[in-house]
Amino acid sequence: MTTKIKNLVYFEKWMDPVAETMLAGAADINLQKLRYASAEGDNWAVVEGAHGMQLLPAFETRAPFLPGRALIERCPNLLAFSVTGTGYDTVDVDACTENGVLLVNQAGANAESVAQHVLGMMLVLSKQIVQGDRQMRKGPGGWGRDDFQGQELTGRTLGIIGLGNVGRRVSALAAQMFNMTVLAYDPYITEDDFRERGAQAVGFDEIFSKSDFVSVNCPLTAETTGMIGDREYRMMKSSAYFITTARGGIHDEAALAGVLSEDLIAGAGLDVFDPEPPAANHPLLAFDNVIVSPHVAGITDDCTYRMASWAAEQWVTIFQGHRPPRLINPEAWGVYRERFERIIGVPVEE
Repeated sequence: MTTKIKNLVYFEKWMDPVAETMLAGAADINLQKLRYASAEGDNWAVVEGAHGMQLLPAFETRAPFLPGRALIERCPNLLAFSVTGTGYDTVDVDACTENGVLLVNQAGANAESVAQHVLGMMLVLSKQIVQGDRQMRKGPGGWGRDDFQGQELTGRTLGIIGLGNVGRRVSALAAQMFNMTVLAYDPYITEDDFRERGAQAVGFDEIFSKSDFVSVNCPLTAETTGMIGDREYRMMKSSAYFITTARGGIHDEAALAGVLSEDLIAGAGLDVFDPEPPAANHPLLAFDNVIVSPHVAGITDDCTYRMASWAAEQWVTIFQGHRPPRLINPEAWGVYRERFERIIGVPVEE
């Protein structure tokens, strides 16, 4: 039996054009590019016939084409969503699973880039590089080199929350480059995992009380939303730094501004906010010992190429009737297999 054409839709762009090149040569895949500026009705006419939908990063995805229950129920042939990178907090996973729609991500594609960003923030903060740069641009007078005396990372303690793809690379780089002691909290891995990833397993509170740097590298979920607040910040050493390249919403921004205003911690490095981008008058932007970046820890040439190419490869795997390697909701597999055979006309592997 000849398989049907699979309609794969996406809005605006991929992270790298390599995906379009790869998918243009894939048999039986009809790649359809949409624009948010187009008439909504015209876009819906295409989306409603989609078998797959490649999503933009969370803050670039616009209503009404959000990956939620309403869209899923409006698209009877939809078989799968694919997110750009690792995070999938914008997707209604329960609705996907209930309706036999797969959700896949590109976990691991951004690990090296994000881990290097974490280490970069640690170096910039501990060496007061940004503070020195800002002062020099104001001109000479009223300051001296001793005002910007820094600290080495060598031999200090790093505490990591979330020892997954990114966390394990942060652990490896910190240990190999700077001989740091690495502590980690992750309730979803085994003792053997901690040892293999070069970190000592500790309790959640110990991450804050014992570390010279705290790095947040866990996903945003119902469990982690609001997980870090005033209580945790106040456990930190006065010489310690808080760093997050994870997701806004995991840490309390107002509470962080509060402890910084009391000089209770040494500073912070923030790549994520809630919402994004933050307003120009956001309280955290007023501190000289806070460095920020616009959610770009994973935005490198290398990383965007990997994310796009991995996504393209995964779409080919899905549409060939195979189980994708980075499946978020395996509970959907049974219903999905039945739907795939009914919609596409060929069976899916067990």
